[in-house]
Amino acid sequence: MKKKPGNILLVAATAKEVAPFLKHLKNQPGGPGAVQTDVLISGIGLTATTYHLTSQFQLKKYDIVIQAGVAGCFDNKIPLGEVMVIAKDTIADQSVVELKKLKTLFDLKLLPYNQYPFTKGWLLNPHTSLIKKAGLKTVKGISVNQISTSGSMIDFYRKTFDPVAESMEGAALHYVCLMKKIPFIQLRSISNYIGERNKKNWNMADSIINLNIELIRLINRLSNTGFK
Repeated sequence: MKKKPGNILLVAATAKEVAPFLKHLKNQPGGPGAVQTDVLISGIGLTATTYHLTSQFQLKKYDIVIQAGVAGCFDNKIPLGEVMVIAKDTIADQSVVELKKLKTLFDLKLLPYNQYPFTKGWLLNPHTSLIKKAGLKTVKGISVNQISTSGSMIDFYRKTFDPVAESMEGAALHYVCLMKKIPFIQLRSISNYIGERNKKNWNMADSIINLNIELIRLINRLSNTGFK
């Protein structure tokens, strides 16, 4: 018999991004043997996410951590509202522009490329079984402290990382969970294209709806079939 995860932690930067799931969760039956899902609203950004996620791990042990949120997209061929899994992430603006080239801490030899939890400068999600359960496209993501609006910085990120998605919290999830050796998955729904500051062209509504549909679907699968 497959072992079901006993405790799942859902992490989101804002309550708005997971509001449909929170409503769904209130209507779920509890009782002995039920999978428990806790929700952590971490706040926006890498620093807040790192602090609150680490603090939560000191309070309780979790079998799986799921981060869910919207993201910007570097590929305008991907439709707004599409949900995907971030297979690897890194902190893009932990870097410097030197001689018209973006150089990371790894390029500057301030940090070894393969110093754990990094693998060739990336924070990889090694939990392929969990990713397969999501049944979604897997892509590369970058995390930033400042949302990318500058054309030159966007070009630097494209050339250096070739990312699909951009968030402000993803790398914190990967870093902390890898360090704590806790299985995790990052779900992102595309709300806008990178560099587009006219929010009339964003699609937050469908992005949030689609994100929560996939989130509920994933947790139902985990509840029914287990993690392994």
